[in-house]
Amino acid sequence: MIHVIAIITAKPGQREAVLREFRANMPAVLAEDGCLEYGPAVDAEGLGNAQFGADSFVVVEKWASPAALAAHAAAPHMKAYGEKTKEMVADRVIHVLTPAA
Repeated sequence: MIHVIAIITAKPGQREAVLREFRANMPAVLAEDGCLEYGPAVDAEGLGNAQFGADSFVVVEKWASPAALAAHAAAPHMKAYGEKTKEMVADRVIHVLTPAA
C-alpha cells in the first residue's frame, strides 16, 4: 500500500474554489483501479498544536500499489483538474509514504 499526503496551498481567498474543483474530480479518482482512499481535509479549529492555514487543505490518499499511484498521476481527469486549478494554486507539496514495518 502507498500513502500520499498532499498539501495544497491556494492563492489567498481561492481555497474554496480549488476545493469545488477537487470535489468535482473526486468521483473519477475514487473510481480508479487501486484507489483505496482519496479526500480533502482542513484544519480542525481549536484542536492540535499546528495548522496548515486558511488557504491550505490536505489530501489524504491511499493506493493499492505504486503502479496505481502512477496511473492516477497520468490520468486525463487529473490533467484536466490541474489545468482548471493552476491559476488558483500557490503551492503543492506531495509526500509519498509506505507503511512503517
